[in-house]
Amino acid sequence: VQLQASGGGLVQAGGFLKLSCAAPGRTFSSTTMGWFRQAPGKEREFVAVISWSGGRTYVADSVKGRFTISRDNAKNTVYLQVNSLEPEDTAVYCCAAGSSPYSGTYFDEYDTWGQGTLVTVSS
Repeated sequence: VQLQASGGGLVQAGGFLKLSCAAPGRTFSSTTMGWFRQAPGKEREFVAVISWSGGRTYVADSVKGRFTISRDNAKNTVYLQVNSLEPEDTAVYCCAAGSSPYSGTYFDEYDTWGQGTLVTVSS
């Protein structure tokens, strides 16, 4: 089952977006969820992770203080609020469902991925 990420777009530096991740027809309220990004010509990079309850979150140092991960299990949706965007944040952002409750910062800890949503930040 694929995850569907949405909410990307073109914004100016300093702007913000709210990315969403949903899984039509699937419930992942008991699953750790993560966000990763991949910029052109670069490797996939961990961005943020949230536990199944939302009680524990962790974000990469490169986005700490600017990005926030959250979830609404009633809506079966995970969010990534991205603020104070910089041109270096330009990437395709993908959400992923963890393969265990302890999934963390490595992409091989996740077994279900979405197609991603493109965030482009202009200077």
